[in-house]
Amino acid sequence: MPKPDEQVPAGPKDKSFTPVGSKHERIFLEGPHPRWKEITFVLRVIKEFIYGFRRLHFAGPCVTVFGSARFKEGHDYYELARKMGSAIVDLGFTVMTGGGPGIMEAANRGAKENGGCSIGCNILLPKEQKPNKYLDMWVDIDFFFLRKLLLAKYSYAFVVMPGGYGTLDEFFEAITLIQTGKSLRFPIVLMGNAYHEKLYAHLQNMVKQGTISAEELKLFIFTDSVEDAIAHIAEYGIGPFGLKKSTIKPMALLGERAPKNKRTIL
Repeated sequence: MPKPDEQVPAGPKDKSFTPVGSKHERIFLEGPHPRWKEITFVLRVIKEFIYGFRRLHFAGPCVTVFGSARFKEGHDYYELARKMGSAIVDLGFTVMTGGGPGIMEAANRGAKENGGCSIGCNILLPKEQKPNKYLDMWVDIDFFFLRKLLLAKYSYAFVVMPGGYGTLDEFFEAITLIQTGKSLRFPIVLMGNAYHEKLYAHLQNMVKQGTISAEELKLFIFTDSVEDAIAHIAEYGIGPFGLKKSTIKPMALLGERAPKNKRTIL
């Protein structure tokens, strides 16, 4: 028998754990299936890729804000994300989030209240995740891996607010892509000093143990300050990439459109 404080991983018979998300993705990850099923899955993914690319192509350049869906209005982290969203649009960026409630809603709300562009890349889940009311545009995505790609593709900076498994997954994926050279060195901001204190200590321990280098610890900044975060994004998320206004016009036939209140960084 496990000790009283020992956590037992949820298994197939554990009624406290209910799988969520795409049944197509879950079935695909079970293992090999008949060829026609796997080809059907690939075609479904391609269709969703095209949908996401065409809908979001003219929405950026973006700064993506990650964070928990579970912090409500009035919570300190909700209000911090709201301020961050407002400050991001002052730089001329579109605020992009996962499109749901909590921190995502707060960042979108801050952008909207400041007259900026607010978009979401919503994941289809049976609970928690529904598009918030502060979005100018959003896409509904069935596959987690595709959603993460879209959140990264159109962003020139990432702000990581307090969150759960998903938020940490997004943080580490973004930083791993940069570390391995698969992505350009976009600025990353880890916000919430008290919340992430032990995470940051663990990352420092990784440097001591030699699993990452001291230079790789500098791939993000760790702060509670909106001002410091914005200064970091302004310095490393605009100039180094030569951002300029696109001259390509959306085509309605392809499902493309640009938000009416999109600003420009020029």
